[in-house]
Amino acid sequence: MPDPNPAALNFLLSRRSRPAKTLGLPVPTREELRPILEAALRSPDHGKLEPWRLIVLTRPALERLATLVEERGAALERAPEDIAKQRSQYADAHLAVAVIATPQQSDKVPEIEQTLSAGAVCTALLNAALAAGWGANWLTGWASHDPDFVRDGLRLAPGEWIAGFIHIGTEGAAPPERPRPDMDAKVAWIEA
Repeated sequence: MPDPNPAALNFLLSRRSRPAKTLGLPVPTREELRPILEAALRSPDHGKLEPWRLIVLTRPALERLATLVEERGAALERAPEDIAKQRSQYADAHLAVAVIATPQQSDKVPEIEQTLSAGAVCTALLNAALAAGWGANWLTGWASHDPDFVRDGLRLAPGEWIAGFIHIGTEGAAPPERPRPDMDAKVAWIEA
């Protein structure tokens, strides 16, 4: 017999990411962030490979990344508006957690399943932060895929990559609800 948790289901049915640009101070302390991180690390992980890790980025680290975005954007000849938009993701933030995909060699677990596990960590981290009462948003962007930014900014090892940056803080004004997918258009039932 199922043991329903209506509060958890209601949370999931009403959860809403908060735009990163609306997140301000205060941000969670280390002690407040710890259970959020722990919840994220309970994500599905076929084969218990733990093909991910987390890097908590505080304000000084985010400022350094903002400067690196400018340097990399200029070197890559990105449009000024692209650089400015990506730079603000770091310059305007107070706390973010980088979810790093760390694919493991495995004969039993394909890399795509490990990638999906890293995505599950992003989702769980986002939802745990929201459930804890913080505003949160999952972002990436062109810098996340630039090998020099990844190497110089986060000191990732070869083969590692950024699955997402989860920005966490105190939300300002709640954004309006946005249209959600039409269940009838997105769900098919196969009964035979």
